[in-house]
Amino acid sequence: GFSGDRGDSQEKGMLRAAGSILARCSGGRLCLARSMTLYKLGDEEPQVDKDAWVAPSACVMGKVKLEKGSSVWFNTTIRGDNELITVGENSNIQDGCVLHSDAGVPLTVGKNCTVGHMVMLHGCDIGDNTLVGIGSIILNNTTIGRNCLIGANTLIPENKTIPDNSMVMGSPGKVVKTLEEGQIEALGVAAQGYVNNSKRFRNDLRPISKL
Repeated sequence: GFSGDRGDSQEKGMLRAAGSILARCSGGRLCLARSMTLYKLGDEEPQVDKDAWVAPSACVMGKVKLEKGSSVWFNTTIRGDNELITVGENSNIQDGCVLHSDAGVPLTVGKNCTVGHMVMLHGCDIGDNTLVGIGSIILNNTTIGRNCLIGANTLIPENKTIPDNSMVMGSPGKVVKTLEEGQIEALGVAAQGYVNNSKRFRNDLRPISKL
């Protein structure tokens, strides 16, 4: 690592070369606040709350809104070249996800949602406090209710409606049970865990200058 003014200067140069934005974090040291992975497309540019966090290798472009406490993790793409894509307050979009919309078909992720690794969301509506499991695919004009658990690798085709408090599994996805109160509470705990972890990454993630 680096230390002192000379170290700060070296580190600034390295981060700027990587196209990054610098900030002073706890203890006064430099950290990577948000990488330049936010792209304007024509007149449209992402609206990112100051308390949202975007990983350095994520790509967020065009008509996208990231609300307070939301996080977008490594190697995720959110491509807002059609209708608005919204990620709600305290929701997380985990590593390797793809979010996209079609003309006339916006995409909305509600509040306190967890979208697991490698999920694909396309022109759908995800209700508050819902967890979408790893590798799932949810397609255009589908509405997922509040407090739902979508099992890993579930496919939900176009034009489906999933009721509140549902557990969905399979390909195509089917409602297999209604979640109990404790299971619904656990969904919120999962989302809050990612809010906390994104704060850790905001403060502590630093590039390695040399091995």
